[in-house]
Amino acid sequence: MSRTGCVWCPDWPVIAARRRADDADLRNRPLIVRERVGSRDIVRAASAEARAAGVTRGMRRREAEARCPEAVCVDADEANEARTFEVVARAVEVFTPRVVLERPGRCEFPTRGPSRYFGGDDALAAQIRSGVATALGPDGADVRIGIADGVFVARLAARRSVVVPAGGSAEYVAPWPVSVLDGEDDLVSLLVRLGLPTLGDIAALAPDAVLARFGSVGRRIHALSRGIDPGPSVFVAPPPDLVESTELDPPAERVDIAAFAAKELADRLLERLAERGLACTRVLVEAETEHGERLTRCWRHARSEYGDALTPGVLAERVRWQLDAWITTGETTAGITGLTLIPDEVVPVDGRQLGFWGGDQVAHQRADRALARVQGMLGYDAVTTAVVQGGRTPAEQVRWVPWGEPREPELPLSIGPEVAAWPGALPPPFPARVFDPPLPAELVDANGDAVAVNGRGEQLRPPAYVRCRALPANGGAVRAWAGPWAHDVRWWDARTHRRCARWQVVVDDVACIVVVEGGRAGVEAIYD
Repeated sequence: MSRTGCVWCPDWPVIAARRRADDADLRNRPLIVRERVGSRDIVRAASAEARAAGVTRGMRRREAEARCPEAVCVDADEANEARTFEVVARAVEVFTPRVVLERPGRCEFPTRGPSRYFGGDDALAAQIRSGVATALGPDGADVRIGIADGVFVARLAARRSVVVPAGGSAEYVAPWPVSVLDGEDDLVSLLVRLGLPTLGDIAALAPDAVLARFGSVGRRIHALSRGIDPGPSVFVAPPPDLVESTELDPPAERVDIAAFAAKELADRLLERLAERGLACTRVLVEAETEHGERLTRCWRHARSEYGDALTPGVLAERVRWQLDAWITTGETTAGITGLTLIPDEVVPVDGRQLGFWGGDQVAHQRADRALARVQGMLGYDAVTTAVVQGGRTPAEQVRWVPWGEPREPELPLSIGPEVAAWPGALPPPFPARVFDPPLPAELVDANGDAVAVNGRGEQLRPPAYVRCRALPANGGAVRAWAGPWAHDVRWWDARTHRRCARWQVVVDDVACIVVVEGGRAGVEAIYD
């Protein structure tokens, strides 16, 4: 195994948020970075002050704010984290040119050549730590460097900022808990129940017994427990003819323009690799500017050591992050005229696998590439899919998610199997066409006066006419109506507080939902 160094910046989402805001208030107060997982807001990272108050990663946002009321809560921004981490990558690149980024906050590099030049692993670690701390300024006080045999042990060494001697990986990893095996939560839970809480306990087992009980995953875990980084099972030399390039004319000075071209490159590269039965685990991103500047960065999939390869969406996202970092941090002095993707590590794919209950994964991938190509031509938000979620209004009950993003609802459908989470929601049937925002309309009574409700949500006169350009003949007389349903929701949040009333009305042969808010009426939905 080759000697590998790992640079880790703990709480990187916190550091990136503070550097983006450049606000003294964020630096002087506890900070919580939250992310949306399904219908919940959970803690992605927390500053040292917030952790001292009891905030932990994975905690619900409300519980975290209850434990640390003085903390400032901000949304996670992976693009900003990747853009800011370019400062660290450039600082490490001063000492070694072969920096590999896996995710914002952590990168690896081979140490054989740089260690010889600087006088050993300890001297190299000290030099890099000093360089990164200088680049980050006040945020670089807790930069950690680990050097060991293989990527896995180097990451563990970076947590304690130590240099593991050559050949000492097995002894170093033995006391670590099995929870450090990222991405194997179910297996980790089983190992603990079986009485194997540490990596040393797994290493003491016979390899054949672990392989027979847990299959190939068990074989990999047994190797990691002995300090051996197995990596992908088979490496294949990247074919030189699979390099994908494109020229941008006129030069791209905005990230979104360059990112659209990068998305098409990613689709073509992975499609050509798939035709040869290969998958990419590490890729070089190259950009050339109008002034002749050539920039290169290497990205690896976050779990490529477990055999997971880059997908078109993941690869395009990494390229976008890198282009954003180069453009916004001043690395480029002119527009980008050329982009190149070079597969740096490729492995054989597992083959074409049909779903157990039907379905073809290859067909899904082809559809994904086609929609991603359309998205690249029309814009990121131009191709979306609908996700049904909870809510009181028709507009809230459907979330439109850009293609490639996780299709998760923001609002839960229900609290439990029998209890609805949205009392006061409009009753079914649900409308076919929903307008967000509502189309301007007029809802008047028999005297031609605007229909309104009092403070108790009661209407003063029944609706008689509805006028709106979305209705046949621009509206007409009301044949039937139901309501009003008064809504006074989210009164605790000034930004999202709404106070309105809704009616279901039938005009001629068309049923619609009319909302009155702030004295103005609008058609919110139509039943087709």
